[in-house]
Amino acid sequence: MPLQSAIDRYHDLLAPQIAADSHGQLEEQLRRRGLFFGERPLCTVLRPRFLTPEQYRFLRDRCALVLSAFRKVYEKGLLEAEFRSGFRLTEWEEELVRHEPGFRDPSPVSRLDAFFVHERGGLRFTEYNAETPAGAAYGDLLSEVFLALPIMREFLHHYEVRPLPARHQVMHALVNAYQEWSGRSDLPRIAIMDWEDVPTYSEFLVTVDYLRAQGIECVIADPREVEYSEGRLVAAGLPVDVVYKRVLINELVDREGMDHPLIRAVQDDAVCMVNPFRCKILHKKASLAVLSDDDNEELFTSAEIGAIRAHVPWSRVVEERRTTHDGEEIDLIDFIRDHRESLVLKPNDEYGGTGIVLGWEATQPDWEAAIATALAEPYIVQWRIPIPSEAYPSMADGQLVVADRIVDTAPFIFHSGYMDGCLTRISTESLVNVTAGGGSSLATFIIGER
Repeated sequence: MPLQSAIDRYHDLLAPQIAADSHGQLEEQLRRRGLFFGERPLCTVLRPRFLTPEQYRFLRDRCALVLSAFRKVYEKGLLEAEFRSGFRLTEWEEELVRHEPGFRDPSPVSRLDAFFVHERGGLRFTEYNAETPAGAAYGDLLSEVFLALPIMREFLHHYEVRPLPARHQVMHALVNAYQEWSGRSDLPRIAIMDWEDVPTYSEFLVTVDYLRAQGIECVIADPREVEYSEGRLVAAGLPVDVVYKRVLINELVDREGMDHPLIRAVQDDAVCMVNPFRCKILHKKASLAVLSDDDNEELFTSAEIGAIRAHVPWSRVVEERRTTHDGEEIDLIDFIRDHRESLVLKPNDEYGGTGIVLGWEATQPDWEAAIATALAEPYIVQWRIPIPSEAYPSMADGQLVVADRIVDTAPFIFHSGYMDGCLTRISTESLVNVTAGGGSSLATFIIGER
């Protein structure tokens, strides 16, 4: 099925009254459901993301190969300190990853971030959010909102659309981790833990509603308000069995120190935490450098090597060394200095676009300063990739406007092994990141002709 034909039909159906009615209903539903990122509406366009079944299968299959490679470098990193040094963990992270979490998966809930054009090679994984991925609950509710819009009423006469829910997988991952950790089959009491002023707080609220609807007790807790006493972690006045950790460990340690009740409770095996400390190994952006480094190819099958070469951009930890690029030996720092317009510098463990320097948008003096920073702190350098865009309709001053937006594809990953569901983010800026104020989230649907 030609995807562009379906997109064109959708846009053609947005007659003035349908567009106005759909825009009004979208805004009303976002307010009613609390679908805001801080003060900003989560979505500002009138079309969801469409993927063909072929695109979704391709994305799922390629994710599986790359995840298999990630698992191999993770397991080698656990066993060998010298190899683990390539991920550039801090001293306190080295201490924490020694803790056995009580279940096998390093990241029961995670998300790959990618740019995806089509199923004929246009897929690049640029980051692996293996610690605190957001968006599953948002995506499910946005799907409900889009399916009920007046424009979708018209569109469904011509095409069938299938949503890609993910909240249930988050729930199953939390319950599975708890039951493996405890050796019991009962349902746990869960605490979603993050700072009370984070812009994703609205997602915690809808997640609580969903879990309670499934018969699972759930509360939200700020890390500053939990206690650890008599062998139990207490959150919102209740002892909890599982912490669905949305707070970043480095922020927790920076603000509260290593003696925080959550850290002590996890180390004493008094509470099950998802994702565990060991998620930090793959969460580091250096994990992509470990995957793409030619020196590590012996760890992988030929299929995994093919997937890495096709879908992981050339990446290296920034340091004084000699390495390879396209089979040629290079001095890494000289190469970075000379290829500014083809490279991006990223801090090893930040989020929301913090610290990222796009070489093609920087002056040479700014690039030189960024290189100096990258040599002083853990950074990676990554090869520039083609950025896909699609036309999306929105309302501006009462008029329908269809404009191109950069599209980011972020498949949800469960049990460190398979993809199920997909977050889509769009932006007019080069950094497609809702946290950084650079875009909107979308519902993603698989589409087919009737």
